[in-house]
Amino acid sequence: MNGNDQHAVVLFDGVCHMCQGAVKFIIKRDPVGRFKFASLQSGTAERLLSNNGVRAEDKLGTIVLIEKENKYTRSTAALRIAKGLRFPWPILYCLIIVPPVIRNAVYKWIAANRYRWFGKDDACMVPTPEIRKRFIED
Repeated sequence: MNGNDQHAVVLFDGVCHMCQGAVKFIIKRDPVGRFKFASLQSGTAERLLSNNGVRAEDKLGTIVLIEKENKYTRSTAALRIAKGLRFPWPILYCLIIVPPVIRNAVYKWIAANRYRWFGKDDACMVPTPEIRKRFIED
């Protein structure tokens, strides 16, 4: 990952307002900077996804978490991210015991409605100078 191997990488839908809010939420609750970010629409994400076996047609319907040699999507990615945040958010990881078919059904329902509920932009979010260092750029 070009110098970012010590970090977990979160790939998110860069035009989705809910996803942009989630990135800001994570950054505020990750003071040690464990997570780095890239938009799913970026060249960085394209490279990371192809290197980690995520199909291009699946990418915009999910959040992707890449940790070392492992990749996680949908609810598993969200729960693993929560586990990496400061207290109390790691408590949510106990939901991992819910069967993935149930967790992912809820995830897919939210993902399918996110633009309608939260809106979207015509272009990917541009990180502010304060959080730019947390983003992986091409």
